[in-house]
Amino acid sequence: MTGDSAATRGATTALPRVDAVADVVDQRARMEILGAVMLTLFLSALDQTIVGTALPVIVTDLGGNQFYVWAVTVYLLTSTITGPMYGKLSDQFGRRPLMMFGVGLFLVGSLLSSLSGEMWHLILFRGIQGLGAGAIFPISLAIIGDLFSPRERGKYQGLFGGVFGISMLIGPALGGFLTDSISWHWIFLVNLPIGIVALVVLWRLLPHTAHPERRRSIDYLGAAVFSAAIVPFLIGLTNKQTGDWTDPSVGGLILLGLVLTAVFVWVESRAVEPIVPLSLFRNRVVASSLAATGLITFGFFGGIIFIPRWFQFVEGSSATLSGYQMLPMMVGVIGGSIGSGILVSRTGRYKWLVSAAMVLAGMGLFMLTSLTADTSVTGLWAGMFAAGLGIGPTMAVFTIIVQSAVSPAMLGAATSTLTFFRQVGGSIGLALSGTIFGSSLVSELPGQLTAAGVPRPVVDAFAARGADSLGSETTGVGVDLGAQILAGVPEPLRPQIEPLIPNIVDGIHQAFSIAIGHAMWLGVVAAALGAVILIVGLPEITLRTTRGDAPPVAGE
Repeated sequence: MTGDSAATRGATTALPRVDAVADVVDQRARMEILGAVMLTLFLSALDQTIVGTALPVIVTDLGGNQFYVWAVTVYLLTSTITGPMYGKLSDQFGRRPLMMFGVGLFLVGSLLSSLSGEMWHLILFRGIQGLGAGAIFPISLAIIGDLFSPRERGKYQGLFGGVFGISMLIGPALGGFLTDSISWHWIFLVNLPIGIVALVVLWRLLPHTAHPERRRSIDYLGAAVFSAAIVPFLIGLTNKQTGDWTDPSVGGLILLGLVLTAVFVWVESRAVEPIVPLSLFRNRVVASSLAATGLITFGFFGGIIFIPRWFQFVEGSSATLSGYQMLPMMVGVIGGSIGSGILVSRTGRYKWLVSAAMVLAGMGLFMLTSLTADTSVTGLWAGMFAAGLGIGPTMAVFTIIVQSAVSPAMLGAATSTLTFFRQVGGSIGLALSGTIFGSSLVSELPGQLTAAGVPRPVVDAFAARGADSLGSETTGVGVDLGAQILAGVPEPLRPQIEPLIPNIVDGIHQAFSIAIGHAMWLGVVAAALGAVILIVGLPEITLRTTRGDAPPVAGE
């Protein structure tokens, strides 16, 4: 203890300088640490894309098709809940122990998932994976914040968007290859050697920054209430894919989550070391960045998720091929992320860049609102590339902005809060865009079938079947839609319906495409709101070229 009276005051002023980490690490070690951090990020990102490809085979092998969605949902749930907790604890106890614990738990979950013999085994072990993955993204970004000055961070954090883009490109192919050529068990085992290498490098080179003089009060009550709020909220959003907003399992759970969120805010306002410091939201730079990040992921990921389904359903692509047809968007994301990081490092300015990126993302999504069954693939790629080029800077630059606007003592908490807003924004956007898509499909189908030359009695029969049956016919990959429709027609009526099958398919394809276009409007509006927030509310501060405490910020 230094005896300084500041050490006895509030949580922020009592904390020692975290940037001391970089003073004991030379440039070569920093580059090796950066490589290990990127490996762990690659593991986390790859796991989500590689597992999605193999899940149909896994479900066939293990059974439990009714729990299919939970193999993905439980991972999202546990990683989202634990992210802010890991970020705060890494501020208190150091990055290395928390990062190594998270990566180790992720690898244990991977090993156990590979040994699953029943579906409930896989769901449980995927939950363990998520508990570890929650540490990887926020602490990785915080480590970069510890090691590099704000101006330097742009060059390196821009690479993180590239890591996610690459994982989305190779994940489906690798998942398909391992599943088809060896066994689905290997999509989890492949994590082990990569993760072990990353753990060794982090253990050898990343300093363990113990701060015996720092207050280490863990906010157990805040963690419990936070978990109690987020679990029903995310489950309700997940259930929206198969239910209505008025269902207790959807709207009821979401409402419960919102009420408990209000309780969480009250608890945090009285906590000594809150998981999510409320002072972050009084900082204009941080508050504007959090709002814009939530909006852009809310709009972008909520709408863009339907594009692979368009390639599969309308173009007839396989699941793997549809992943590669997303390449223009991924090129935009990677280029936007890396390029924006370099620009911020050279200029030290960010406001014009993120504002323009929001506008560009909105323009790209606007190009996709006119989607029809006759839209050329090259035209679709142009809109996807523009949207990706706009979303890329938001994946890299907002982290730099937020980290530069808070003291090093709050770096982990601020970074994990930004990550949390990004994850929850995407979940909310997915639920809302799914609602828009479903209602648009039902309303557009009669008119499009009529325009395709389908007789009115047949059109009425399709309309009477409702949204659920339509949804089941628009989710199949590699299935002949015409044969599927004909199979559902009573045997005596098939000779009359069979000549109309091409017209029916054309009408369904058109309605499906237009419904996706309508869902894209959610992203356009969200991007526009985000741009307004940044232009009006985001202060411009000069990013420092040295490490140390952040300077005073307007509105803090």
